[in-house]
Order: sequence, then structure tokens, then C-alpha cells
Amino acid sequence: MPQIAGHLLVECLIAQGVTHAFGVPGESYLAVLDGFHVHEDRIRFVTCRQEGGAAFMAEAQGKLTGRPGVCFVTRGPGATNAAIGLHTAFQDSTPLVLFVGDVASDARDREAFQEVDFAAFFGPSTKGLAKRVERIDDPRRLPEYVARAFATAMNGRPGPVVLVLPEDMLAQTVEAAAPLPRVEPVQAWSDPGGLRELRRLLLSSERPLVIAGGGGWTPQSAAALQRFAENWQLPVANAFRFQDCFDNHHPNYAGDVGLGINPALARRIRDSDLIVAIGPRLGEATTGGYALIEAPQPRQKLVHIHASAEELGRVYQPVLAMQATMNAAARSLEVLTAPPTLPWTAWTKACHADYLANVDPGNGGIELPGPIDMPALIHTLQRHLPADAVVSNGAGNFASWLHRFYRYHGLARGLKTQLAPTNGAMGYGVPAGIGAAITSGRVAFTITGDGDFLMNGQELATAVQEGARCIVLLLNNGSYGTIRMHQERAYPGHVSGSALGNPDFCALARAYGWAAERVTGTAAFEPALLRALAAPTGTLIEVPLDLEVITTRGTLSAIRRASQGAA
Repeated sequence: MPQIAGHLLVECLIAQGVTHAFGVPGESYLAVLDGFHVHEDRIRFVTCRQEGGAAFMAEAQGKLTGRPGVCFVTRGPGATNAAIGLHTAFQDSTPLVLFVGDVASDARDREAFQEVDFAAFFGPSTKGLAKRVERIDDPRRLPEYVARAFATAMNGRPGPVVLVLPEDMLAQTVEAAAPLPRVEPVQAWSDPGGLRELRRLLLSSERPLVIAGGGGWTPQSAAALQRFAENWQLPVANAFRFQDCFDNHHPNYAGDVGLGINPALARRIRDSDLIVAIGPRLGEATTGGYALIEAPQPRQKLVHIHASAEELGRVYQPVLAMQATMNAAARSLEVLTAPPTLPWTAWTKACHADYLANVDPGNGGIELPGPIDMPALIHTLQRHLPADAVVSNGAGNFASWLHRFYRYHGLARGLKTQLAPTNGAMGYGVPAGIGAAITSGRVAFTITGDGDFLMNGQELATAVQEGARCIVLLLNNGSYGTIRMHQERAYPGHVSGSALGNPDFCALARAYGWAAERVTGTAAFEPALLRALAAPTGTLIEVPLDLEVITTRGTLSAIRRASQGAA
């Protein structure tokens, strides 16, 4: 039957298994919004308060499911607001499809109202915002473009795709056009010769170490990675903000490799003679500014396994490069036969012992001021959050408490549990947690800072409107704490631009319809958390934190003194 193109587009999304689309409505895609109304029993349009928050919610769904999250925004300002979500999806290797309503075809290239050259703005490249940017001018080709967008977003290195939708195209009538079948990602299998060479490199090694991370992991591939590590008794570390790739409770777990790395783990990486990197692109945060693992030629022998050929050899020159998707790579590795005895079992045990020492709640022997014991708060979360809880954070020093002391059960147990932006995007945690609560039905917990929260805190209204129950722990130190820390390191005692005057966060949360309470002592946190877990609405727990409590390993004053001493 003839139908308008906007309705056909919605049917194409349903055919791809999309259940939720996030966005801010715009007059440029009214025909699509009408399609969501027609098909509201099969797909839900989640109305967000700002396009950046909408894109973060879609990115979070892409992370959780492994299939593209979907976001709709209008032209010009709407699309540029959404760019932060695309950048996050690009650097985090998350599948996402952004649909942008555009100016009508007869107004194109005249700098019409809110017109932007999206191919130039989002342009695909190794340093861009999207893997592909395409404009759909012929409504009959909507099924083709949508299917290709989903395939592009999932295949190779996962990432975001942008589809531009002229307003007049969406309102045209389409005949004899139907959605294409659901697209599944293609598996690229490991080269048998490469597997033999990897086995030879392992057998000639004395201190090997695996670093796992990046996009494309599934519960099956994570379980296969675990079996590979057990067969070969290998220590496994997780790349920056991919801490749920390997069970943190496993005796082979060595910790996370990223900002605020355990110094003992950093020494282990430097002392290793073979690094097997499975999945991560080995970015700046994971490699310690390309110094922990030196670029372009590491001191250690490097085996790099990645889903994208373009990533292999782009920054690092490995002794062995293997192109394989995570499902295929991990399943190939788990059947790689190991000898009966291995020379590095003590090394693996020592790596895990270093990790256990790092998560000890004793603050590493450093006395941090104030009435709040942050390690104790994180351990309280560990006791009471369900094992399948989705835990999200944005960017800031506040996240380091979670990264160091919280122990993820990992994808091997069946579900992804960590949502964190490797590109350091502030404002990510709150909308990501809300998106997870809306789409997964699981407990969603977010840790945020005062500066981080105010970037997308308005999405609490979205949570209330959608009936999403989330818990937000807001650490309030009245500062852009990470910037203040770096100021003390570079220009000790010179404070500029990093102090914040904040609202009453609890009153603000209540105004949105949330429960809220302020916790000023460690003992009061556990009952507050239990109340939040039982509450029928979302809950914000504000914890005022002394600015001196700036990192998990030292105080602001100590950083200042060290900088002044060095000067």
C-alpha cells in the first residue's frame, strides 16, 4: 500500500529490531514522528530535553546491546548538539545511527534556515565523527540506506553513521517499497597462520599480559576470552573504561589500564615481554600517553588483534597483527592448545595480588580529609547493587573512585554492566543511566560530579516522563575538580575558571519529581542507598566532598606541594 516515506522509515527501524529511538522533536522530520505515532505499539520514541543527552542515551543502548542505538535530531543546532554523542560513539567503537532532519531539497545550498553541510561537518575519517554520512533524496531507497547504515555501524570497528533526511523527501508518498531484512554483523575469523605464530610467541615468553577492550564484545566472546586466559594461565587487564570485558573477581584479573592506573600494574606492563591486545585500539588513555606502551615501536613484543584492518599498524607496529571480530578472535584463542606447564603462573598470581591490594579499602595508606570515606562508599555499592546493575559515569576525577574500587562481574556472566565514555565526555553518565533504565529494565546507577551533572541534569525530566527509576550519586566539591588538579600541577596556587557556584541539587532533583537526600557522613550512605533501591522513582544522593579529596591516591595540597617543590 502507498505510504509516506516517514512511515516507511519507522518500519525499516522496526525490521532492524529497534525498540526505542531517542531524540528531540523537530519540524524537519514531522513525518517520522507521525510514523512513531502510527507504530507506537512496536517502537517507542523517547523525548529528551537536549540533543546531546539524546545521543548519549542512544550510545548507551548501542553499548548495552551491541546493535546500533538510534537517535533523531533536527537540522543545524540539533545536529551540532548531538555531535558529542557521535564523538563518544566513534572513540568508544559503539554502533549508533543518527538521523538528521534537514532542509527541504529546494532550499539546499542557499544557507537556508539552520542549514549545515553534514558531509563536511560529520565527515568520515580516522579522526572524524562518523563512519559514513549519507543523504537520502529518493524515498524509495530508504530501506537500502537504513540497512547499509546498520551494517556499517556494526561491521569492522563498530561506530556511528549519519543519515540526512530532507524534510520534503520524508513527506513524499512511496509505493512498492518494503523494509529489508534485519542485518547481522559479519564475523571476521582469525588467520590460522597468525594463531600458530601467536602460540609460538606465547611459548617463547616469560611475562605475557593480555589487554582486552574496545567495541564488539558479547557475552560469548567474553566467556571465550576467560577460557583462553585459564588455559594459558594469562593475566588479563582491561583497557580504559572497558572494565567489564573480563570478570574482575577472576583470579587472572590484573586490573584496568587507563587514567589513574595502579602503579603496580603500570610496572607489570613495562616489565612484560609480550602484550596481547585483544580489541582495544590502544588509545592515549590506555597506553599512558603512548609512553607506557611506546609508539610506534613498543619495547615489549606486541600482538594486536582488532576488527578493523585500518587500526592495525596505524599507531603501533606489532610483531603480529590479526584482523578478527571479538567473537571470532576469542573463540579462536580458546582452542589454542597450551602446554601442561607454563613458566609464568607465579607472574599471573602476582599480577592479581597487585590488583587485590589496589582495591583494598584502606586508601593505600593515605589519610584523606573530611567525613566521607569514598572507598567505603564504593564498597557499599558493591554489596547492595545487583550483579547485573548498569553502572554509568561521565568524566571527572569523581569517576576514579568507581574505576579503582568497584569490581565488575563482566560480560562473561551474560550482560554488559559498564557505561563510561573513553573520550572523556562530560555529561555522559546521567543520560546514559537513564537510557539504560528505559531500555533494559535493570537497576541503573550513575556516579557524577557537580560540574558533570549540570551538563545534562535536565534529562531527569526525561526519566520521570518515561518512568525510569535511576540512582544518581552526585559528588559535590564545588569545582571542576580534574581541571583544578591539573592547575595545581602546572600552575600551583593559581585558581582560574575551575570554581563552581552550584544550586541546591536536592531541591532541583525534587523539582523534577525525583526523591533526593544529602549525605554528609559515611555511615548515612548505606541506608540512603537502600532507600533509593526501594524507591518508586529515581533518586539523587548528594555527597558534599572536601576539595582536598581530589584523587584516590592523594590530596590537592600534596599535588601543590609537589609542584612547588619541583619548581
